[in-house]
Amino acid sequence: MKRSRFTEEQIIGILWEQEAGVATAEVCRRHGVSSATFYKWKAKFGGLNVSEARRLKALEDENARLKRMLADAMLDNVALKDLLGKKVVTPAGYREAAGHLQAAYEMSERRACRVLGVDRTSVRYQATRPDDGALRDRLKALAQDRRRFGYRRLHVLLRREGHAVNRKRVQRIYREEQLTVRRRGGRKRAMGPRRPLDLPLAPNQRWSLDFVADQMTDGRRFRILTVIDNCTRECLALVADTSLSGARVVRELDAVIRQRGRPDTIVSDNGTEYTSNAVLAWADDTGVGWHYIAPGKPQQNGFNESFNGRLRDELLNETLFRSLPHARAVLEAWRRDYNEQRPHSKLGWLTPQAYAEALTGHIGRPAALVGGCADRPLANPADHSSDQPRTLVMAG
Repeated sequence: MKRSRFTEEQIIGILWEQEAGVATAEVCRRHGVSSATFYKWKAKFGGLNVSEARRLKALEDENARLKRMLADAMLDNVALKDLLGKKVVTPAGYREAAGHLQAAYEMSERRACRVLGVDRTSVRYQATRPDDGALRDRLKALAQDRRRFGYRRLHVLLRREGHAVNRKRVQRIYREEQLTVRRRGGRKRAMGPRRPLDLPLAPNQRWSLDFVADQMTDGRRFRILTVIDNCTRECLALVADTSLSGARVVRELDAVIRQRGRPDTIVSDNGTEYTSNAVLAWADDTGVGWHYIAPGKPQQNGFNESFNGRLRDELLNETLFRSLPHARAVLEAWRRDYNEQRPHSKLGWLTPQAYAEALTGHIGRPAALVGGCADRPLANPADHSSDQPRTLVMAG
């Protein structure tokens, strides 16, 4: 706006001349102003003295300043609302957001940083990282192949392939490529202290059994018997069928024992398959101690429950089974991969097979990571006898 060449004091003096009796036209001629300007002054400053005019001017300036502050605050508010839904929690996100505010709202870099609440140095930072295109492509390929693996387990696989990369770099690329494993919803479980299971000392000291259910594409249901060695975390068997009786369980256990040897103790729940006459007779004949967990306490069979969760998350929820032979072939392939390729977090990122060979002394202990190792099991008192009566109910 064009500023007047007269100050407030001069304008009030001109008005006083007219009030003293000088004609309006004469006053306008003397000071070189139009009559319209004179009457505009009179409407604004009429009846005021110099101090009151100065006060009015100060109030107008203050009002203009407050209006500018309000306009700036409203613009900042609109800009922040525009950023809703955008990820600005990382330095790269802040740089992108600052650039958006500067382009869309014609903000300066200083003001954009003030709106975002970040330092200007972080916005001006230019990354000087080495080219990681090959590593990024391989990580995406592994994540596509192992859809339920997190960045820690993928890092172990990359190290196995010879990539000299640390975990933090893998984590950064993992997040930038948005490869985070989606969490599946589940029922709420009671939280509280739990007594950990005693770790067995060596392979074949304790096995655990459980069942997992699924269905094929035609809607037919089938069950899977899972057999786990609690010491080495090896999956000894995955038996799939539409019906698994106690006699079938005994037959499958005999098949595993012929390849691996007899266990000292087997842990299971109180299902009818495990409490059948066939299982009780087999336990008496072989001398294997059979331990039944307390009813309603699946955490007492925690090793198998944890394995079943991995099986469902990484295989059953990711695969459509066309038939029973197809399900058996897929389960056997996954079991071999689980034992021989998949790194286990509780074994120092070793595979179950490598950990078992290290315990038995067949080969030297390999390291999945530099300096990586798994905790050795502590000596715990173990009762290898069955806690169930050996009385059999004879049929017929």
